[in-house]
Amino acid sequence: MIEVIDAERCTACDICVSVCPTNVFDKTDGIPRIARQSDCQTCFLCELYCPEDALFVSPFADAPQAVDVAALKEATLLGSYRRAVGWVEESRHLRTADRSYRLFGH
Repeated sequence: MIEVIDAERCTACDICVSVCPTNVFDKTDGIPRIARQSDCQTCFLCELYCPEDALFVSPFADAPQAVDVAALKEATLLGSYRRAVGWVEESRHLRTADRSYRLFGH
C-alpha cells in the first residue's frame, strides 16, 4: 500500500498520478496527495515510475503501516522497487532477472 510521498524529493512531476490504475492520488498545486490510500492495489507502479525515488509502497496491502520517512531514507527504501527490478543504472545488471514481461507472450 502506498505509504509516503517524500516532500523533500518530490518534484511534482505528477507521473505517479498518471500511472496509478486506481486513482489513489490527487493532483495539487504542489506535490501530489495520497487521497484514497485504501484503493491502493500495491502494484508498485507509482514507485517504479517515480524518477526521484520520492515514494514508498509498503508490501503490506491489507492495511496502512506506520512508517518513519527518516528511517526509510536511512535504509534506502524509497525507490527500492525501481532498484530491485533494474530500472536504475546502479542495478541495470538485474534487468534480466525480472521475467514478468513473459506474462504477455513476448
